[in-house]
Amino acid sequence: MGGTSGTIPAGAPRVAIVGGGIGGLAAALCLRTAGIDATVYEQADGIVAAGAGTTVTPNAVRLLRRMGLAEEFERRAVRLEQGWEMRRWETGEVLFVQEMGERCREMYGEPCYTAHRGDLLGVLAGAVPSETLRLGATVTEVADESDRVRLTVQTRAGTETVIADAVIAADGMRSTLRETVVAAADPEFSGDSAFRCLIPAEKVPAFARRPVQTLWLGPGRHFVHYPVSAGRLINIVAIVPAGEWREESWIADGRVADLVAEFDGWSPRLGELIGAVTAVKRWALYDRRPLPRWTRGRFTLLGDAAHPMLPYYGQGANQAIEDAAVLALCLRDVAPGDLPAALLRYEEIRRPRASRVQEMSHGKREVNHMPDGPAQRARDAGFAGRSPLAANAWVYGHDAEAEAHGFLAGQPA
Repeated sequence: MGGTSGTIPAGAPRVAIVGGGIGGLAAALCLRTAGIDATVYEQADGIVAAGAGTTVTPNAVRLLRRMGLAEEFERRAVRLEQGWEMRRWETGEVLFVQEMGERCREMYGEPCYTAHRGDLLGVLAGAVPSETLRLGATVTEVADESDRVRLTVQTRAGTETVIADAVIAADGMRSTLRETVVAAADPEFSGDSAFRCLIPAEKVPAFARRPVQTLWLGPGRHFVHYPVSAGRLINIVAIVPAGEWREESWIADGRVADLVAEFDGWSPRLGELIGAVTAVKRWALYDRRPLPRWTRGRFTLLGDAAHPMLPYYGQGANQAIEDAAVLALCLRDVAPGDLPAALLRYEEIRRPRASRVQEMSHGKREVNHMPDGPAQRARDAGFAGRSPLAANAWVYGHDAEAEAHGFLAGQPA
């Protein structure tokens, strides 16, 4: 993967990417670097940083570095010195902490970071040529015409028709284009909801400003906090029983009083942090099972459209970046007529791994939310001597491009 968006040769395949989130922008950059004429169609008038913080792990950082984006990303992010600092809900007792920093770099070649989604989006958007990004452009219809795809795009100027050789649906967990590939299926309500907010660092107690990802574990809920935006902001995510809340939206306003009530009786130190919250978003968590396929003809799925994940494992953005890198390798030097086969190769490489990560996100909930009792005490005792860095080697140590190169080298000519 090169570090700049490459020159597009005459006759290069034309790829339409629907959605300008992390996956869509990463795909545009990787595809154009590979000499493919890729254009992003984003319905918003600007690159919107929905949500707040995210964890960017070595498996994605190494790909950002190959894109030439690591230095700019590092300036905007926070390098974790410790991660998985598990604390007991009632007392704040530290049950476990994993050293990160250089230890992570030594094991996997790159550190682990926390970042504001908007900062990561900004780094990606800044590397994509302006002509590649169509803002305020809503794809209202797609039609596979065997040798090409016809898209109907609505803009402020009116309706236009776009012809592409392939379409990448990167339009998020509630993808409108997913049904082009697979039959519609209702998601399963998880029973949980998430509060999320950002707080200026100067407003929070000192323990929350450390370059540490902290998880407070308690009966039926957990609370996560870590710094983002070069330490200027503190990201908070609290997973709690949903009650009557059913709205699945990252921009829906919640009530601070409800957040406070959910953690009543927890450690006073956590209460001090929650006391700094002045506004909060809330969304219901719905579970979507791994898809049986990602590709049909000249359409394929990428990012949350392909593998929407519950937030317990922190791999959504990382897996989308892996998708983008592998997609570009599969499409490099492929003639327009051969794109359907190339898209299937992308799916064959990526779907098993992304589905495994998606499944792993389910089990984290039960571990984090154990009621007090024998199972909880066994869990806490089991933290001793544990190394999540080693246990997650299959995630953090993975090189998506190396896997793709190996797979493609074994393909028949």
